[in-house]
Amino acid sequence: MHLLVDSTGLKLCGKGEWLLEKHGTATRRSWRMLHLGVDAGTGRIVASTLTPKEVDDASQADPLLDQVAGSVASFTADGAYDQDRVYAGVAGRHPEAAVVVPPRTNAVPSDTAESAPTQRDGHLQHIARHGRMSWQTASGYNRRARVEATMNRWKQVIGDELRAQTDERRATEVAVAVDALIRMRDLGRLATFASHDSGCGQGWCARTPDSCTTLVPAAPPRTRPVRQAGPTVRRAPR
Repeated sequence: MHLLVDSTGLKLCGKGEWLLEKHGTATRRSWRMLHLGVDAGTGRIVASTLTPKEVDDASQADPLLDQVAGSVASFTADGAYDQDRVYAGVAGRHPEAAVVVPPRTNAVPSDTAESAPTQRDGHLQHIARHGRMSWQTASGYNRRARVEATMNRWKQVIGDELRAQTDERRATEVAVAVDALIRMRDLGRLATFASHDSGCGQGWCARTPDSCTTLVPAAPPRTRPVRQAGPTVRRAPR
């Protein structure tokens, strides 16, 4: 699995928001940070955490990795995760996994960069030789756009607010929202099935038909029968 990680802010909705709308007073908004781990191959949310806004993004790498079932081939995140503990956390759980995190602009190689370069040293060497844009393409960093799309879908479908009043209930609210997005993604995703005699000239057909997704052709419009005029009969004068 290629794991993509990102975070976004969710504002808390409560009586403070109601007072702000009623009286127009300026208040400091409260936030929580939502951290998501997404499978790059399927777009499925596989891990999530909710923390106060003061918590560092890199500190959530380990909790997200602990929720992932199976092996991880790569861990991709933005520059906020450019820390030694992130590399150590990934290596401790998945020794063969690649850590695709852009180094900071003022980053320097390690002391063993010449004799035993680390993954981060390899990123720095590639950027120094070919540029940052080339590194993004070569390392697969551009796949991170998929987790950004997941965050955008969260804001459009679920919203950017948390309505629960306690942290425990907010965590439950996030878990329910994650499950809802997973179900919506599974229902909207094309399913394929093997068929030796599919009737479409290929070995695979898209989506098994069901009552919710099968399109029913519209009935033809109803027309009135046209009455044909008979022969004209002339009456003889009396």
